[in-house]
Amino acid sequence: MAQNTPKEGKMTVAIEKQTAKIPSGVYLTVAFAAMAASLTLKCLKQKHTALFVGQWAAPLLIMGLYNKIVKTEGHD
Repeated sequence: MAQNTPKEGKMTVAIEKQTAKIPSGVYLTVAFAAMAASLTLKCLKQKHTALFVGQWAAPLLIMGLYNKIVKTEGHD
């Protein structure tokens, strides 16, 4: 590793150690559950709540992707 390469902060390393314990499939499952809950709420005429819950899917998928990258590539 080059000497000028910045290292991760202590907080980032601690978070990555904890989130690495969560299987990547959990994020995918929870994202699909959020989509299903959003659809259910939409069918129950809860438009605003359905939109709120539906917006959870993208961040969950991004967190799952980040989790997968950290597990495969590692950190500093």
